[in-house]
Amino acid sequence: MVTIPGQFNGPLHSGNGGYVAGLLGQEVDSDGPVTSTLRIPPPLDVPLSWERDGDHVRLLTAGGAVIGDAAPGTFSRDVAPCPTSEEAAAGLAHYPGFTHHPFDHCFTCGTARDAGDGLRLFAGPVDPAHPGVTAAPWTPHEAFDGEDGLDLPVTWAALDCPGGWAADFSRNTMVLGRMTAQVERRPQAGEPCLAAGHLESQEGRKFLTDTALYTADGELLGRAEQTWILIDIAAFS
Repeated sequence: MVTIPGQFNGPLHSGNGGYVAGLLGQEVDSDGPVTSTLRIPPPLDVPLSWERDGDHVRLLTAGGAVIGDAAPGTFSRDVAPCPTSEEAAAGLAHYPGFTHHPFDHCFTCGTARDAGDGLRLFAGPVDPAHPGVTAAPWTPHEAFDGEDGLDLPVTWAALDCPGGWAADFSRNTMVLGRMTAQVERRPQAGEPCLAAGHLESQEGRKFLTDTALYTADGELLGRAEQTWILIDIAAFS
């Protein structure tokens, strides 16, 4: 059994996509990338259960509905490059969420969250004329420190929203549908990091993005490829 605490929300009443994808991903026995697919909005603060079939894992509601599933995956694109400290500072300065945020209580990028409660990772466009490339400086708060760095689902959460902002949350309200990620090393509390996001393409209601998390010295901590789904915001209010 497992419960997604209310702290780890994306939309106000459902789980943060990256966090839940990471919760699924850590249940998969794989040394390589893992692909997590979210099927329905993940419910908060209720008991959920696991179902396993070989290297395939599913997260179920009490009624048996599949919230999401995960299995070993593969990457199809190059990793998003490490931004410079100047690019990261520009991305933070241009963060659209400071002006308009569809989910301002989001665990990863919500501006209404306090330090130590949310990650406060604010990745905006490096150049507002080209909004498909985002970056931000980010230092994990000690509240999220585990035995060997951040918990894996929290690290997946940090790899989440820079991709959504590369597809411009402020104009396109989306939720995460699928995320393939690999964490090379979980960051430590107080360790300065650089986050990167890149919009690869749009296919109808789907936005394909890439994200990566680096140390200030350019060490790759983790990377992800994502599929975001355009939604009706009223359904998530």
